[in-house]
Amino acid sequence: GNQQNIMIGSFSQIPYAAFAASLAPIAAAGLLLTVALLALFYRSEFRGGDRLEPRLPRLRANRVLVLRSLGATVLLVAVFFAGQPPAKAAIIVGALLLLTRRVKSTRVYAEIDWSLLLMFTGLFIIVAGAERVLLTPAVVDDVNALHLASVPMLSLVTAVLSNLVSNVPAVLVLKPFIAALPDHATAWKVVAMASTLAGNFTILGSVANLIVVEKAARRGIVIG
Repeated sequence: GNQQNIMIGSFSQIPYAAFAASLAPIAAAGLLLTVALLALFYRSEFRGGDRLEPRLPRLRANRVLVLRSLGATVLLVAVFFAGQPPAKAAIIVGALLLLTRRVKSTRVYAEIDWSLLLMFTGLFIIVAGAERVLLTPAVVDDVNALHLASVPMLSLVTAVLSNLVSNVPAVLVLKPFIAALPDHATAWKVVAMASTLAGNFTILGSVANLIVVEKAARRGIVIG
């Protein structure tokens, strides 16, 4: 569901099914609360009676590629639940989908958001540099003195950090601190929960927010 969850799954080795079972109820509650708040704060728009009439583009679907994509999706989810590393499973299944002569590779590469990949690369470089230079053992000990083993404290630290550097880098920054905690599985689940929910606080809280704001701006919609 989120980029940071893929990294958390890789770091923690928590089985896919166990992760989903633990966090699905929290995700559902957060989704319902978000819908309710949007309907409450923007009730004048919802009561206006104006219906959105989207202009749907005429799609030309290649039946063979559609069936291959659906089969690959089912296979990928099955491999997730079988306990394979999500990143490895995704890149292998994605590579298999690219083995086709029905679509030119240039058309595939044209759909890649290169500026987004560049931003992610920059985030990882900066965070890796900060981790090596700033997160000394003394700093790790001082932060652990904040009782990060407590769920409320770890949630608060994760939420604040997510809105300072965005939630994906926040997970990378928190990795050495989680390693020092006694219950790694619970701590990683808390970080997954808090970093995802914290993404709704500000635009910077989630990379997904940045993508939405950029795409909206291209259509003349400014989200401040």
